[in-house]
Amino acid sequence: MKQLFIGLLLFTAACSSENLEPINPNDKNNVTLEFENRVAAQTLVLNDTKYTNSSGEDFTITTLNYFISNVALKKTDGTVVKMPDHYFLVRQADKNTLMPVLKDVPAADYTEMTFTIGVDSVKSISAVDQRIGVLDVASYGSDNMYWSWNSGYIFFKMEGISTVAPTNAGGLQKYQYHVGGFGGRTAATANNLRTVTLSLPSVASVRKSKSPTIHLIADISKVFSGVSPVKIASAAVVMSPAAAGPIANNYAKVFSVDHIH
Repeated sequence: MKQLFIGLLLFTAACSSENLEPINPNDKNNVTLEFENRVAAQTLVLNDTKYTNSSGEDFTITTLNYFISNVALKKTDGTVVKMPDHYFLVRQADKNTLMPVLKDVPAADYTEMTFTIGVDSVKSISAVDQRIGVLDVASYGSDNMYWSWNSGYIFFKMEGISTVAPTNAGGLQKYQYHVGGFGGRTAATANNLRTVTLSLPSVASVRKSKSPTIHLIADISKVFSGVSPVKIASAAVVMSPAAAGPIANNYAKVFSVDHIH
C-alpha cells in the first residue's frame, strides 16, 4: 500500500511537470489585476452600508476611485518587467474597472509586484494628446478625477456620510477626501504619489497558453489608520495636496495580494 501511495505521488508530480509549459522568452500573454475593495472583513457596498473606523466614527462610502499606474513584476531570477504605459482608474461604482488587464507581459514566473497609486509627474505634464482613455483631461478623467483649477489628477477620491462631519450647505453631513499632488513644480509642492510593493503568495506563471489573475484586496478601513489616525471629525473635507499627506500615507497600506488564479 505504501509503495502504491508513493507511486501515485510520483505519477502526479510527473504529470504536473509535463503540464507546466516551458518558458519561451518570445511568448507573451495578459495578466489580470483583480481589485476587491473591502472595509476590514466586510465587502464594500456603496451608499447605505454603515462602517466604523479606528477612531469609532461611523461612515458610509458613496464614492471610491483611485488610479493605479507604473505596474512592475519581478521574476524569480530577480529581474523586473516594467509596464510604464498602463494607467487604470479603479471605480467601485463600475465593476468593469475592477479587473484591469496588463497586456503583453513576457512569459516568466513572477513572485512580486509593484505599482503606484496615482499618475506620475511625467505623464501628468505630458502633452494633452498623449493623455487618453482614463487620463483624458477633456472629460477631466472619468468621474471628475482631474482638477481643472489645479491642473492635476486626483489620485484617490473617497466620499461619504458621517454623523461626526459638519452639515454642509446641502444639509448633508458629508466627508470628502480628494488626494492629488505629484510634486516637482517647486520644492514646497506636496508629492502624494505612493508606491506599493507586494510579495505574491504563490508564483504567477505567464505562458503563451497561461494568463494568470492576481487577486488583490484593498482594505479601505486603513485609509483612516494605515500609518496614523485620520479622523473625520477633525478634517471632514481634504482637497489640498499639502494637507493630504497623512491620507496618502495611509492608503499606501490598504493593499495585499490574496491569491493567484
